[in-house]
Amino acid sequence: MKIGVDYYPEQWDERLWEEDADKMKEAGVKVVRMAEFAWSRLEPKEHEYCFEWLDKAVEIFAKRRIQVFLCTPTCTPPLWLFEKYPETIQVGKDGRRISIGIRGHRCMNSPVYRQKCKEIITQMVSRYRDNEWVIGYQIDNELEANHCCCPVCEEKFRDFVRQKYGTIEEVNRAYGNQVWSGEYSSFSQIRPPFGEHQTWLNPSYMLDFNRYASQSTVDYVTFQRELIHSLDEKALITTNNWFCENMPDFYDLFENLDFVSYDNYPTTVIPEDEEELYSHAFHLDFMRGIKQKNFWIMEQLSGSLGSWTPMSPALQSGMLKGYAMQAIAHGADTVLHFRWRTAVAGAEMFWHGILDHNNVPGRRYQEFCDLCETVNQLDMLDGSVIKNDVAILYSSEQEYAFKIQPQVEGMHYFTQLKAYHDAFTCLGAGVDIVNWMSDLSQYRVVVAPTLFVTNDEIAEKLEQFVRKGGHLVLTNRSGVKNADNRCIMAPLPTVFAEMAGISVTEYDPIGSKKQLLQPEGRFAEVVCRRMGEQAADRFAEKIGQSLGEKNENSINSIAGTLWCDIIESEGAEVLARYNENFYKGSAAITRNLYEKGNVYYVGTVLTRKGMIALAEMIAQESGMEYVVNLPVGVERTVREKGTDKWTFLFNNTDKEVSFSAQVINGEMAGKEYQQKLAPFEMCMLPSVIGG
Repeated sequence: MKIGVDYYPEQWDERLWEEDADKMKEAGVKVVRMAEFAWSRLEPKEHEYCFEWLDKAVEIFAKRRIQVFLCTPTCTPPLWLFEKYPETIQVGKDGRRISIGIRGHRCMNSPVYRQKCKEIITQMVSRYRDNEWVIGYQIDNELEANHCCCPVCEEKFRDFVRQKYGTIEEVNRAYGNQVWSGEYSSFSQIRPPFGEHQTWLNPSYMLDFNRYASQSTVDYVTFQRELIHSLDEKALITTNNWFCENMPDFYDLFENLDFVSYDNYPTTVIPEDEEELYSHAFHLDFMRGIKQKNFWIMEQLSGSLGSWTPMSPALQSGMLKGYAMQAIAHGADTVLHFRWRTAVAGAEMFWHGILDHNNVPGRRYQEFCDLCETVNQLDMLDGSVIKNDVAILYSSEQEYAFKIQPQVEGMHYFTQLKAYHDAFTCLGAGVDIVNWMSDLSQYRVVVAPTLFVTNDEIAEKLEQFVRKGGHLVLTNRSGVKNADNRCIMAPLPTVFAEMAGISVTEYDPIGSKKQLLQPEGRFAEVVCRRMGEQAADRFAEKIGQSLGEKNENSINSIAGTLWCDIIESEGAEVLARYNENFYKGSAAITRNLYEKGNVYYVGTVLTRKGMIALAEMIAQESGMEYVVNLPVGVERTVREKGTDKWTFLFNNTDKEVSFSAQVINGEMAGKEYQQKLAPFEMCMLPSVIGG
């Protein structure tokens, strides 16, 4: 377990370096990341290298036994490179070279740029490969899928399509190019999606472009990884990522890297609306699920954020330590805070670090020291892992397809992933977010939200999971399209219909409206128990009244929003029905016994209370481990090693909470938690499996 910082020595007078290193050592820092954007200082003129300053910085930290993680500085090529080789600049969707002066404006595919990357990386790795304190390299910075449209990338995309389909006739068939007279007669007509009207372009073609763009970035990472390892085979290699606009397929991106690293910036403002999901537990579980291994945080929130946007409110007391501990609880083995010093120049001068512009160690510095002291006593967690009963499936195919053709205002691909993750988290159940093609045999419950684009492989995988006794949750907008991003001409949910035991006769994209639901059977029991006796009585009374007398509290208790699939049961048990509109009385949620397992189909997007109730019913029926009476906002995670377990309880709210909760099912069944937690406080409870 390590706490570190991101440091930019090239931005500070050398007289500060020793002082900073001393303060870091005193605080308990174990690792620093450097050289991320330093290309112009490392190579001020072509082939004129200046590494002496970096040598000195590395030596300063090595003397204090602080490890160094270097970065290939390729995100920000120097201006001399762009001036001499303008063909290395990205081309936008408007067909023009983009304006330079920020960062990331290079074409990853440019042969000239690749050569220049090779030269600077070779200089760096060759220089530090024998330095025991330089432990690895971050490739570039926050890479997005490569949407460059320059002539080189145009030909790369054309080659991608040619290799995938072989003939132009097959391309036309897959894309359905007979629509709008879009048929190609030659591969030369296949180009990147230029122009303003991106949403009008053929969705099949657009999905392939996004697939290509992701693969292009993966190829760029592979180029750098192979180069580094050819020079230093022992070096650890990663790249940092975030939830960007054009996300590459992270499973491909990190497949051959040593570990995943993430830039983690949780909110500094806790929303008042209970429907607004703000916890970064989702992000952290997503990162752990990419390789299904522990990960690093390469940039961690340290203060107010402000750069291209106005500044966010200051961190509340406990946030800096609490959010870092939250990351560790979800599988982070190393957390580096961005940044040690708040910059005094450049666009990020108000993106605050540990030390403010006043150069006086303050409240956040003291909290950072407290964090380091705590984490430096957690050596017992080294080698510990996280094992969970629940998996949520993620697919970049779905995310791309949903961005290409948004289904209803306010509904995004992540909408349902986050909602189900939150629901099980509110039950104290750990959740893995994994690739939709992962092995599912270790899980009791699999949630497969919004399988918008599908194929035979995923249908067979999920069917086998259920046949063997698994509990599967399917949702609206599943089975809509085939792998070519074309609609399947069959009743929804098409390839999943048989095991779901239902068909969707029609659907209603309701957007921000709410649709009152009437739960039935076991689901109704769980809903009413969670609401409490008096609230349940009022709910039961109101649900039978006319629409004009609806009680808003009841609507918020169990309601659907955004989307309504109108379901006809074909053997499935109905768990909830719609209570208004022309489809009043039609099924909204069902459960179907299929072989040894259960398939739940949720035709709407439940509001939070309903979602938690549904998750609780599934937890009960699957026999998975969960917790009763855990306050909303308190998160429970478990790390284990051998027979040892460590339970983390994190109060991710700005209010003090007291509670008495109990574990149901699993190896820790019967375990009771009687806790009082301050805002953003984390407590860690050790135990022995079976003890």
